[in-house]
Amino acid sequence: MTGARRRVTPVILSGGAGTRLWPLSTEARPKQFHALTGARTMIQDTALRMRGSERAAVGAPVVICSGRHRDLVHAQLDAAGVTPATVVLEPIGRNTAAAAAVAAALVGAADPEALVLLAPADHVVAAPESFWRAVEAGAEAAAERIVTFGIRPSAPETGYGYIRFADPLAEGVFAVDRFFEKPDRPTAEAYLAAGDYVWNAGIFLFSPAVLLAELARWRPDVLAQAAEALNRARRDGADVWLDPEAFALCPDVSLDYAVMEKTGRAAVVPCEVGWADVGSWGELWRHGERDGEGNRVRGEAVLLEASDCLVWSDGVPIAVLGAENLVVVATADGVLVTARDRSQDVKRGLEQLRRLRAAAAASGGPPPERAQT
Repeated sequence: MTGARRRVTPVILSGGAGTRLWPLSTEARPKQFHALTGARTMIQDTALRMRGSERAAVGAPVVICSGRHRDLVHAQLDAAGVTPATVVLEPIGRNTAAAAAVAAALVGAADPEALVLLAPADHVVAAPESFWRAVEAGAEAAAERIVTFGIRPSAPETGYGYIRFADPLAEGVFAVDRFFEKPDRPTAEAYLAAGDYVWNAGIFLFSPAVLLAELARWRPDVLAQAAEALNRARRDGADVWLDPEAFALCPDVSLDYAVMEKTGRAAVVPCEVGWADVGSWGELWRHGERDGEGNRVRGEAVLLEASDCLVWSDGVPIAVLGAENLVVVATADGVLVTARDRSQDVKRGLEQLRRLRAAAAASGGPPPERAQT
């Protein structure tokens, strides 16, 4: 397969804030820099997985992250034995379309024949060999199309976007019919029953020339500002510091919105790779090892007559008594207590806390003792 022999350059996106995993995940140290599902952090697992397999020629990874996380990225990748080819440092978050534009320009300049494999740093892929078989399946199509990877749904999940696929383009590769936002429960059940819907994993494989051409067609403003920020970047060894003024003018839009939902050159590889976007405490409970009472416990904690709880202690002792279906998390940055099925709403609570702190700072007084919404 001609496309499969092209060199693949992994580009790891490490820009998420992971606010739904507060108080463990913070702006200073978001979730990709924590060990959530094993001994290694999520960015370490991703970088090691991106080394590839015997079937693919894979180059050293490019990492795109916030400038404030530069030292974390280098330290964690060094500890994992991974040397990045380039670390692109963003002065401000500008979503995945801008990051993809920078990645395509960088990789295309270094090797115009390479394929870019763009993947978040904070996803779980439990079956890496299956993942690389999916990459191999999509490699030939990626010479002319932007290939995304769709996870075959195992449940009517409402926390993910969906892709409906259409006609086959090659073995295991299909044209994209349409992208769908996160559905409600009845809609997700209908998707599952239909059989031609997959979860949108947000992982892409493309030729730099194809991605840049589609950005030029659909979002030339994103392309122009990303290119300007890269052209004016400060380079220091492997580090590329994007120009702050140019990058600040780049529209804040995802690659899905900017290109994938508009282009006629989208393709999808449905696959089963043990994928999970561990985006909430409830999801982390589902993917973790639990005891006989259904509890997942990390750190110094005691549970008495408790069941189906996630209890996570980072240096703060926790006792949970007579409770079920709770999430209890305590770190130096805060304490969270929520019903497990409400863990998707943690971001709302964090936003309220930030508003209270900002109001207190503006008034010069202490934060209120209690707030309820």
